[in-house]
Amino acid sequence: MAITKIHAIQATVHKAVNYICNPEKTDEGILIFSFGCSPETAAFDFKFALSKTKQSDPNKAFHLIQAFMPGEVSYDEAHRIGVALADKLLEGKYSYIVSTHTDKGHVHNHIIFCAADNVNHEKYHDCKQTYRGIRRLNDELCRAHGLSIIKPHRKSLSAGAGRGKSYHEWQAEQNGTSWKVKLKNAIDEAIEIADTYEDCLNLIRSKGYEIKGESLDKNAPKYISFRPLDREHFIRGSERSLGADYTKERIEEHIREKALEPTKKRVPFPARKKNPVKDYSSKKLIDTTEYKFAESPGLKHWADIQNLKIAASSYSAAGPISELEKQIAAKFTLAKTARASLVETEHQLKDLGQILKYAE
Repeated sequence: MAITKIHAIQATVHKAVNYICNPEKTDEGILIFSFGCSPETAAFDFKFALSKTKQSDPNKAFHLIQAFMPGEVSYDEAHRIGVALADKLLEGKYSYIVSTHTDKGHVHNHIIFCAADNVNHEKYHDCKQTYRGIRRLNDELCRAHGLSIIKPHRKSLSAGAGRGKSYHEWQAEQNGTSWKVKLKNAIDEAIEIADTYEDCLNLIRSKGYEIKGESLDKNAPKYISFRPLDREHFIRGSERSLGADYTKERIEEHIREKALEPTKKRVPFPARKKNPVKDYSSKKLIDTTEYKFAESPGLKHWADIQNLKIAASSYSAAGPISELEKQIAAKFTLAKTARASLVETEHQLKDLGQILKYAE
């Protein structure tokens, strides 16, 4: 069984090509095939083909993803099916690149093809009819290779899937495996724990998400966007994408509303006068290894008592151990996420260096 999904690329064709041709994802580049272009110069080849067309829509290329059921197909067979799908769909008119990724639990193909063909110089028309054609060709190839076929019920899909939602996405939501559902759950949990909008964003990042456009300033982007580190594209926190409750304005409102909710009050014990307690939390520990403390036992005893008071005051200011453990865990996860993001960025810089070397 194979599932297909397609979206347009209106900018940064080279980034998309670099992503699908990553040697670490494609068995050191073995599972890459191209037609009418080269993976290293695809962005320039596509640009040349686009310059021949008179149609003015902004689409530069299309990214088609073909995902297979885990354990049903080998990497080599999946790659052959991906090339066959590109050949049948594009009929030798469009330049394209097919790559098979081996770094996930399921085998999947990425097909990026130019939005303009090299024969008639016309743009590819992405609509429901052409997508149905992709599904039909995909099912034919799956049958030919002895793979299972998705057979969705029209009635149940129209009632439960929602407008503009694929069968795979609807089925994933029913099973609780949709990454959008996981993102919403992560945001909900962060809102429940966080005391401020900034704390909420840090908690979401610590769960393995990259965030952009989060500022509430007037000149900031209209939408906040989220991206799991294992995905290529961001998703907007808008009413259309995630729902009205996941815009940055609503997230900030949820946190403010939570702070205003009345809490259960306990009946206090009769107040007793207490001697004023001196605040030691801002003081620094005294270094008792100096020579003067060794010569004066009394001074050493006084310094030890002061250090105990400072440590106790600092411990008290830190709050309950459970809260401290949560903060430490959040910081640790955030640091781990940052390291992973840094490694990914270093790989991208390395790939860009190779392309610049090739261009020179």
